[in-house]
Amino acid sequence: MRTFFQRWARLTGSQVRELLKINPSDRRWQMPVAAALATGLPLLIGACFDRLDYGLASSLGGLVFIYLPATPLSHRMVTLMGCAFGLSGCYTLGLLSHFFPWSMVPALVFTTAVVTMVCRFYRIGMPGSLFIIMAGTIGMYTPLDDPLEVPLWVGLVAMGALLAFLIGFLYSLYALRLEAPQPAQPAVASFDFVVFDSLLIGVFVGLSLAVAQLLQLEKPYWVPVSCLAVIQGASLRAVWNRQLQRVLGTGIGLLVAWGMFLLPLNKWAVPFLMMLLCFIVETAVVRHYAFAAIFITPMTILLAEAATLSSSSAAALIEARFYDTLLGCLVGLLGALCLHNPHFRRWLGEPLRRLIPPGFRSGAA
Repeated sequence: MRTFFQRWARLTGSQVRELLKINPSDRRWQMPVAAALATGLPLLIGACFDRLDYGLASSLGGLVFIYLPATPLSHRMVTLMGCAFGLSGCYTLGLLSHFFPWSMVPALVFTTAVVTMVCRFYRIGMPGSLFIIMAGTIGMYTPLDDPLEVPLWVGLVAMGALLAFLIGFLYSLYALRLEAPQPAQPAVASFDFVVFDSLLIGVFVGLSLAVAQLLQLEKPYWVPVSCLAVIQGASLRAVWNRQLQRVLGTGIGLLVAWGMFLLPLNKWAVPFLMMLLCFIVETAVVRHYAFAAIFITPMTILLAEAATLSSSSAAALIEARFYDTLLGCLVGLLGALCLHNPHFRRWLGEPLRRLIPPGFRSGAA
């Protein structure tokens, strides 16, 4: 019994140290400022024309800026263009599946698997496929009445991504004058890392949405996002740490969002609030994920819900997002247990490997 308590005390102490650990960062302050402009300027333009909903859609496209790598200029621009295409494509598929509810889960499994494969193959850094898939899940629950509205909303997201691309280009010209670029990493040709893991992640992210639908949760776009954020850990311990940090950070972030929604948020306050939140997130996320999650939560709620806040209850919205986070993290942890279990990987991996064409298998061994 004494040994048990000693082990428990060591484990608890290790977990507390992990929660309190602050990572070093060499990120320049200009990068969070540019990210804030990429997400906030579309909202300011939307406020000028009294169409905050249009500005929110374009602001979603502005999240592409976050994928800007610290590589040579040519590689940076190609990466941003690829991420802009992926985000716009996932959002389009999400909007289309909105009119066919039975297709939401298959569409999410497909997009999550494919986008995760591409991000892993080309070594796209954090947040990986997270924000691209988040755009797709938000699209699934965008309240459209007519399929003919789809091109309009896709165009708004694409214009936001184009603005982010321009800001990324101007920022890169400035940043590359101050420091040498890092070399672009070669592509990864690993069946387990690129194909098997991505397919399994896609299945569990889709499963999280299916469970949310069975529980009849209202607008559960945050469930698969939370699942994906947790399951992407490099190891089971990393997954557990990420889950714990996300739940704690989201819990505090929901309180911040609740207090934020008690303020008189008019069309001019939302853009500046979004820019402030984005600046804090991009400054903090490389240092402490749990602290960044506190501000990621209200930022994403603003992106998805700001246009309808006046007609919905803030308390009900906060409660729904908390249950969404908890459910997504639980499914993500279950997926991670399978993903990092050697016996499960052998049991499912070998039959799956035989389905891959020999030419690809030889390059992805």
